[in-house]
Amino acid sequence: MRTSVFVTAAVSAAVGVVTAVAPAAFAEPDPSGCPKEYFCIYAGEGQAGAVVLKVTDNWSGSVSGRSVFNNGIPYPGADHVQLTWTYNGGTWEECVHYNPGPGTYKYDFEPGVTFTKVVWRGEC
Repeated sequence: MRTSVFVTAAVSAAVGVVTAVAPAAFAEPDPSGCPKEYFCIYAGEGQAGAVVLKVTDNWSGSVSGRSVFNNGIPYPGADHVQLTWTYNGGTWEECVHYNPGPGTYKYDFEPGVTFTKVVWRGEC
């Protein structure tokens, strides 16, 4: 199927870059354009606008976006996503849980973020 950032003082500079959206206690409906089993990156905040990336496998490249959603399904060893992005000259990573969690499965980002890698992995 599908094949944590060291915390430093620099992390405080990134606080405004990514905003976690509190997960619900139950599965959220599939967001537009992101069916079950997919990890999606959207052009707009709140999983709005065009889907600029939709993957079920590991991916690397370069795409700009404002929000992400992990609509993966339970799959031992490969249901969470290690997401890598760049912003203002720095490189950042975050483990993204799958809908409905536990844990955060969607994020909003500030303008200027470029996503560079999606790696499916096990528990965060």
